[in-house]
Amino acid sequence: MKLAVIGSAGQVGQEFSKLVDADQLVLLTRDQVDITDSASVEACVEKTDAEVIVNLAAFHDVNGCEDDAQKAFQVNALGAYHVATAAAKHGRKVVFFSSDYVFGQDASRDKPYFENDPVGPLSVYGASKVSGEQLVAVAAADHLVIRASSLFGVTTSKKGWTFPEMIMQRAQSGQPLKVVNDQYMSPTYTKDLVSTVLSLIKANATGIVHVSNADGCTWYDFAKETLKLAGIDYEIEPCGSDAFPSKASRPCYSRLDSERLAKFDVPEPRHWREGLQAYLVEKGVI
Repeated sequence: MKLAVIGSAGQVGQEFSKLVDADQLVLLTRDQVDITDSASVEACVEKTDAEVIVNLAAFHDVNGCEDDAQKAFQVNALGAYHVATAAAKHGRKVVFFSSDYVFGQDASRDKPYFENDPVGPLSVYGASKVSGEQLVAVAAADHLVIRASSLFGVTTSKKGWTFPEMIMQRAQSGQPLKVVNDQYMSPTYTKDLVSTVLSLIKANATGIVHVSNADGCTWYDFAKETLKLAGIDYEIEPCGSDAFPSKASRPCYSRLDSERLAKFDVPEPRHWREGLQAYLVEKGVI
């Protein structure tokens, strides 16, 4: 099955390049298609022979979304609608990537979020992703919405680093390390994420599916495990989120779990510690 990946230069997009044969993949960047322009999207989808359109194009800067809500909704909501509309018109399946940030308003939450739990974003970014999910569902019957969380992988994001890499670099350079211990999430190894998504596509899955490595932890726990597995003996100071003021509010609990992977006979990704270890092996750290 041939896939067209919009936003292929990003962190997740490059994982598709590693896991899918080149002759079954059409890689599309912003220079080739602007998802905020419906005509650009229509022309791109019309000419591709891919059976599945994967939309990874997004405005991910959570604080930036607070500063520019119009751009956040143009890209993450209206752009997603343009892609889904064109995909449906030409008989293609559409895959849209969303986020655990669609949750967070329940401050007392202490159990994982499943696909049917009510959304409640705390930020413009989260709200724009909720809108994107809803518009994709309206535009295309054959849609798959993937909610993922706290991504890390050998291929970095536009920031130029991922969380484990940043933790190791700061420890090795002797910089003070303070990490929040009041935000609980599901670390997700991008290689496991894309592998699971490919299995869902093969199973012709539709609707919303949560994909993250099993279990969850705080960012502090994640940092400690990173240094432990990497064999780096360095002290990390736990702290509250108030130590890092931010324009955007972040969920204090956004761990994801899935009731729908089993429906499509797709295995849950391995435990996040195993994913972290595999990441460190792939990166050549251990």
